[in-house]
Amino acid sequence: MTDAGLRHGRASLGLSFGVQGVAFALLVTRIPAIQDQYGISDGLLPVFLAAVPILAGAGSVATEKVVARVRPGVVLRWSQPLVLLALLGVGAGREVWHVAVALGVFGLAVGALDASMNMLGVSLQRAYGRSIMLGFHAAYSLGGIAGASLAWAGARWDLSLLGSYLPVVVVLLPAALVGSRWYTEGKRPDGKGPEHVGAGPGGAGGALSFRLLLPLCLVMSFAYIGDSTVSNWSAKYLQDVLGGSEQLATVPYNVYMVTTLLGRALGDLGVRRFGAVAVVRGGSLLAAGGFAVVAVAPGAWVGMFGFTMLGFGLCVIVPQTFAAAGRMFPGNSDAAVARLNIFNYVGFLVGSPLVGALGDAWSYRGAMLVPMVLVLATLVYARAFGLAPARYGGGHERPHTADVG
Repeated sequence: MTDAGLRHGRASLGLSFGVQGVAFALLVTRIPAIQDQYGISDGLLPVFLAAVPILAGAGSVATEKVVARVRPGVVLRWSQPLVLLALLGVGAGREVWHVAVALGVFGLAVGALDASMNMLGVSLQRAYGRSIMLGFHAAYSLGGIAGASLAWAGARWDLSLLGSYLPVVVVLLPAALVGSRWYTEGKRPDGKGPEHVGAGPGGAGGALSFRLLLPLCLVMSFAYIGDSTVSNWSAKYLQDVLGGSEQLATVPYNVYMVTTLLGRALGDLGVRRFGAVAVVRGGSLLAAGGFAVVAVAPGAWVGMFGFTMLGFGLCVIVPQTFAAAGRMFPGNSDAAVARLNIFNYVGFLVGSPLVGALGDAWSYRGAMLVPMVLVLATLVYARAFGLAPARYGGGHERPHTADVG
């Protein structure tokens, strides 16, 4: 693989992460509007929110099987347009079954999309021989900022969901298809071919051991329980609990994405200076503090300060978790990433309905303490990020280069 090919592959994958950030932000920040358009009750809303990660988990499982036969780039090339079209379907429908079908397609496609994006990211990081995963996830955060800003504009100008979504899809769909021409991946550690070839048990790096992967799976779940709380409930929390307006309710997710962007842009420096274990521990403590501030906030602006802390705390954990899984199983990284990605959706599956149920039965302020405790539990497993040496392989590892984690 030439240096130019790697650069093009890195840029095109960064675009894919950014497009996905826009699409996901447009969905989650307009949940109150989706609820109103389809007449979904507060009691039924957690069911819809839970269905998406369940189906996304199924999509991630299927992707592990598919990439044994085709490259992850092929999966990514076709799953991203499907995500965008499903988002358009959410905005275009009028009956409850319309949104149910659209969210179902969105869930399945986003599972394949997330898994294949991170497979390519881990592969390219190995080819580069240095940390670049945080950069891809920073592109996702940048897309989330753009999507949340567009959602704010839609709410501010009282646009319909279709009016908000259609122009975005018209622009991003062809951009994603054009960018997909340059998807690429690194070589296996033995240098014999694309990394996904022979990536099952027994490949380079040893059989995939769930026992070794389990600490990272738990960390992924805890991080996404926290992330899903912000994504799915921040708008409703700010509007219904803290008394913010509908327009202001779109801001917490935007603030959260800005801080994740900044944290990920600077995250590599922290890992190189202090090590992955210290960064994960520091992020966990900061995120827990953010949940505590949100839970006791007297008003909307203090609540947004808490979401700011959450963004800086949670942002470094997920990219390093994917990178650590790829490092543990360099010859089975596609399978490791696909299985780890399932726990992304386990976190969403647990977090969204749990916060909703506790909020209805008890209080939404009290519900914020649950993800706080779970994020603190990450401290127990933080050592898993420092157990394995960097094994990028492929002859590309650069001397004295710090690993992402």
